[in-house]
Amino acid sequence: MTALDAGLAPVRAAAVEVHGAHKSFGTLEVLAGIDLTIDPGTVTAVLGPSGSGKSTLLRAINHLEKLDRGYVSVGGEPIGVQRVGDRLKELPERAILVQRRRIGFVFQNFNLFPHLTALDNVAAAPSATGALGRPEAIELAEELLARVGLADKAGAYPRQLSGGQQQRVAIARALALRPGVILCDEPTSALDPELVGEVLSVIKDLAATGTTLVVVTHEIGFAREVADQVVFLDGGVVVEQGPPAQVLDHPVHPRTREFLTKVL
Repeated sequence: MTALDAGLAPVRAAAVEVHGAHKSFGTLEVLAGIDLTIDPGTVTAVLGPSGSGKSTLLRAINHLEKLDRGYVSVGGEPIGVQRVGDRLKELPERAILVQRRRIGFVFQNFNLFPHLTALDNVAAAPSATGALGRPEAIELAEELLARVGLADKAGAYPRQLSGGQQQRVAIARALALRPGVILCDEPTSALDPELVGEVLSVIKDLAATGTTLVVVTHEIGFAREVADQVVFLDGGVVVEQGPPAQVLDHPVHPRTREFLTKVL
C-alpha cells in the first residue's frame, strides 16, 4: 500500500449517532433535541437557514461544542464523554484529542497554520501524533496534495494561495490521519463563486473513498448529486430528512418548501 492509499482509505468508515442533543448559548437554544443516525460510508448534506444549528451540530460531533444534554457516538463510541452509572462524565482533554484523530474537520475559513507551508500543514498531524514518522508523513502529504491537484504548491504558504487552494489543502490535511468520518462546515462559503467548483469536485471525489461525510452546505446541486441523505434543520431540530429526491424535489414540511423556494 502506498502512502497515498493509506491517506485516502479510512481505517473504517464510521457510523455517527446523535442522541437527544441539546445546546444553548445563554438563553438561545441552538440545538433543541436532535436525534440523527448517519450510516457508515454515506454522504449526508445538512441544510437549513442561518441560525438553525447546523454548525453547532457539526462541532458537537467531534466535541468542539460540549452538549448541555445528550451525546454523540462515532463508530459506537461516545465522543468526549463516558458513561458512569446512569450519568455522562466528561473525558480528559487528552482522551478527547485521541478521539478527534478519527474525525476530520474542514472549516469554513480553512484554519491553516499561516507559518507552515502547504506540505507541512498536511504532514503536521500524522507526524505530531506519531501515526507516521516524519519521512513517511512528508511522503503522504506530497501524495495527498497531488490528489487534490496541488502538487506544485507544496512549498507555498497559505497567504500565497487562493481561497480555493487553501480549502483543498485543508481537505488534504483532514485526510492525513485516515479518519472514519470527515465533517465539512460550509466548505465553500468563504470562497469567491468561481472557486466553489474546484472544492466541490474534491469533496465529490472523497465521497467515492468510503469515508463517512457530513457536509453543511447551501449548495443544493451538490446535495442533490452527491448526498445519500439530506437533513433539513430549522430552529435546532430536524424538520425533515431523507434521500435528496424526496427532500429536495418533494419536501413534506412547509418550512422545507419555503427554504428551498428561496435558495433554488
